Amino acid sequence: MYATLSRLLKNGLVEVDGVEPGGGPDRKRYAITDAGVTDVSRWLAQPEKPEPYLQSTLYAKVVLALMTGRPAADLLDSQRAEHLRLMRELTRRKSDGDLAEQLICDHALFHLEADLRWLELTAARLDDLAKEVSA
Repeated sequence: MYATLSRLLKNGLVEVDGVEPGGGPDRKRYAITDAGVTDVSRWLAQPEKPEPYLQSTLYAKVVLALMTGRPAADLLDSQRAEHLRLMRELTRRKSDGDLAEQLICDHALFHLEADLRWLELTAARLDDLAKEVSA
Protein backbone atom coordinates (compact mmCIF):
# COMPACT_ATOMS: atom_id res chain seq x y z
CA MET A 1 0.00 0.00 0.00
CA TYR A 2 2.81 2.40 0.86
CA ALA A 3 4.49 1.86 -2.50
CA THR A 4 1.21 2.64 -4.27
CA LEU A 5 0.65 5.79 -2.19
CA SER A 6 4.23 6.87 -2.89
CA ARG A 7 3.71 6.40 -6.64
CA LEU A 8 0.38 8.28 -6.55
CA LEU A 9 2.04 11.12 -4.60
CA LYS A 10 4.99 11.25 -7.02
CA ASN A 11 2.56 11.37 -9.99
CA GLY A 12 0.52 14.17 -8.41
CA LEU A 13 -2.65 12.08 -8.11
CA VAL A 14 -2.81 12.44 -4.32
CA GLU A 15 -1.37 14.92 -1.84
CA VAL A 16 -0.61 14.79 1.86
CA ASP A 17 -3.63 16.32 3.58
CA GLY A 18 -2.36 16.09 7.14
CA VAL A 19 -0.04 14.32 9.51
CA GLU A 20 -1.23 12.76 12.76
CA PRO A 21 1.10 11.54 15.50
CA GLY A 22 0.68 7.91 16.46
CA GLY A 23 2.29 5.23 18.60
CA GLY A 24 4.86 4.65 15.87
CA PRO A 25 5.70 6.77 12.86
CA ASP A 26 3.45 9.73 12.14
CA ARG A 27 0.38 8.81 10.12
CA LYS A 28 -0.13 10.69 6.89
CA ARG A 29 -3.62 11.39 5.61
CA TYR A 30 -3.90 11.65 1.82
CA ALA A 31 -6.44 13.42 -0.38
CA ILE A 32 -7.06 12.95 -4.06
CA THR A 33 -6.01 15.85 -6.31
CA ASP A 34 -7.88 17.24 -9.32
CA ALA A 35 -5.45 15.28 -11.52
CA GLY A 36 -6.31 12.18 -9.49
CA VAL A 37 -10.03 12.74 -10.00
CA THR A 38 -9.43 13.10 -13.75
CA ASP A 39 -7.33 9.94 -13.79
CA VAL A 40 -10.01 7.95 -11.93
CA SER A 41 -12.69 9.27 -14.31
CA ARG A 42 -10.64 8.23 -17.32
CA TRP A 43 -10.00 4.76 -15.80
CA LEU A 44 -13.69 4.26 -15.00
CA ALA A 45 -14.68 5.18 -18.56
CA GLN A 46 -12.44 2.52 -20.13
CA PRO A 47 -14.06 -0.90 -20.53
CA GLU A 48 -12.05 -3.83 -19.24
CA LYS A 49 -10.61 -6.15 -21.85
CA PRO A 50 -12.41 -9.52 -21.71
CA GLU A 51 -10.10 -12.40 -20.86
CA PRO A 52 -10.31 -14.98 -23.67
CA TYR A 53 -8.58 -17.75 -21.65
CA LEU A 54 -6.78 -19.05 -24.72
CA GLN A 55 -3.79 -20.10 -22.63
CA SER A 56 -5.28 -22.32 -19.97
CA THR A 57 -3.06 -24.21 -17.56
CA LEU A 58 -5.88 -26.69 -17.05
CA TYR A 59 -6.12 -27.40 -20.79
CA ALA A 60 -2.35 -27.85 -20.92
CA LYS A 61 -2.57 -30.36 -18.06
CA VAL A 62 -5.28 -32.34 -19.85
CA VAL A 63 -3.24 -32.52 -23.04
CA LEU A 64 -0.05 -33.41 -21.17
CA ALA A 65 -1.88 -36.14 -19.25
CA LEU A 66 -3.11 -37.60 -22.54
CA MET A 67 0.33 -37.34 -24.14
CA THR A 68 1.96 -39.18 -21.25
CA GLY A 69 -0.67 -41.88 -20.84
CA ARG A 70 -2.00 -40.56 -17.56
CA PRO A 71 -5.75 -40.60 -16.75
CA ALA A 72 -7.00 -37.21 -17.93
CA ALA A 73 -10.51 -38.08 -16.73
CA ASP A 74 -9.16 -38.25 -13.16
CA LEU A 75 -7.64 -34.81 -13.61
CA LEU A 76 -10.98 -33.44 -14.82
CA ASP A 77 -12.80 -35.11 -11.91
CA SER A 78 -10.47 -33.64 -9.30
CA GLN A 79 -10.70 -30.22 -10.93
CA ARG A 80 -14.50 -30.46 -10.96
CA ALA A 81 -14.44 -31.30 -7.24
CA GLU A 82 -12.23 -28.29 -6.52
CA HIS A 83 -14.53 -25.99 -8.51
CA LEU A 84 -17.57 -27.30 -6.64
CA ARG A 85 -15.81 -26.83 -3.29
CA LEU A 86 -15.01 -23.21 -4.14
CA MET A 87 -18.55 -22.63 -5.42
CA ARG A 88 -19.97 -23.87 -2.09
CA GLU A 89 -17.61 -21.56 -0.22
CA LEU A 90 -18.57 -18.56 -2.38
CA THR A 91 -22.27 -19.37 -2.01
CA ARG A 92 -21.89 -19.35 1.80
CA ARG A 93 -19.93 -16.11 1.64
CA LYS A 94 -22.56 -14.60 -0.64
CA SER A 95 -25.42 -15.52 1.71
CA ASP A 96 -23.69 -13.74 4.62
CA GLY A 97 -22.56 -10.70 2.65
CA ASP A 98 -23.92 -7.30 1.77
CA LEU A 99 -24.85 -6.37 -1.79
CA ALA A 100 -21.24 -5.60 -2.80
CA GLU A 101 -20.09 -8.98 -1.47
CA GLN A 102 -22.97 -10.73 -3.23
CA LEU A 103 -22.09 -9.13 -6.56
CA ILE A 104 -18.40 -10.03 -6.40
CA CYS A 105 -19.31 -13.59 -5.38
CA ASP A 106 -21.77 -13.81 -8.28
CA HIS A 107 -19.01 -12.69 -10.66
CA ALA A 108 -16.73 -15.47 -9.44
CA LEU A 109 -19.55 -18.04 -9.41
CA PHE A 110 -20.50 -17.30 -13.02
CA HIS A 111 -16.88 -17.83 -14.10
CA LEU A 112 -16.71 -21.08 -12.16
CA GLU A 113 -19.97 -22.25 -13.77
CA ALA A 114 -18.47 -21.58 -17.20
CA ASP A 115 -15.39 -23.55 -16.19
CA LEU A 116 -17.61 -26.44 -15.06
CA ARG A 117 -19.37 -26.45 -18.44
CA TRP A 118 -15.95 -26.62 -20.11
CA LEU A 119 -14.91 -29.49 -17.82
CA GLU A 120 -18.06 -31.43 -18.75
CA LEU A 121 -17.59 -30.75 -22.46
CA THR A 122 -13.95 -31.77 -22.31
CA ALA A 123 -14.81 -34.97 -20.41
CA ALA A 124 -17.37 -35.80 -23.11
CA ARG A 125 -14.78 -35.23 -25.84
CA LEU A 126 -11.82 -36.81 -24.07
CA ASP A 127 -11.62 -39.83 -26.38
CA ASP A 128 -11.60 -37.62 -29.46
CA LEU A 129 -8.98 -35.33 -27.92
CA ALA A 130 -6.84 -38.34 -27.01
CA LYS A 131 -6.92 -39.48 -30.67
CA GLU A 132 -5.86 -36.03 -31.88
CA VAL A 133 -3.08 -35.76 -29.31
CA SER A 134 -1.70 -39.18 -30.20
CA ALA A 135 -1.75 -38.40 -33.94
